[in-house]
Amino acid sequence: MVRFQRRYQENEVLLKICKNAVDIIMVILAAYVLVHFGCARASISGGSMEPALVNEDTVMVNRMSYSILNPARYDVIAFKPEDVESSKVYIKRIIGLPGETVQIIDGAVHINGNPLRDDAADIDILTAGLAADEIILGKDEYFVLGDNRNNSEDSRFSNIGTVKKENIVGKVWLIFSPFKRFGVVG
Repeated sequence: MVRFQRRYQENEVLLKICKNAVDIIMVILAAYVLVHFGCARASISGGSMEPALVNEDTVMVNRMSYSILNPARYDVIAFKPEDVESSKVYIKRIIGLPGETVQIIDGAVHINGNPLRDDAADIDILTAGLAADEIILGKDEYFVLGDNRNNSEDSRFSNIGTVKKENIVGKVWLIFSPFKRFGVVG
């Protein structure tokens, strides 16, 4: 009887060790799947999103965020321009939403004829580009601008233009590196 109890206790310890090992493996596997399939990493090149994002920041992009919800005004997104054959991913802030009319008048963004309030950038835009005339956004189009409005290649220019939802990679949500800038993107 004593041998049976000792063997049972040894098996119980072995079962606990195996259970803990399986739990750890499952957590690592779940984290890998979440990061690999749900997130992407992008590097900032240039100063078009300053001060929110600066040159050489590395950010995490949530690829699954817009599979359920629609992008919202002021979201920072990663996207690939439609007719550009490149692996480059652009990162800009959404200003105009589907169905809206966007125009830049006297250095200020106007949505449906009204000046944009609570904008991330509080500077006069020197180059209106395509937005000097009204731009009417389609049902799946977004108008994006960099936060550094006078040093940004964005929807004001024909090589970028409006961004279709299908070209949006995801929502930029975290500055990953350098560590001193680690934090959530607002």
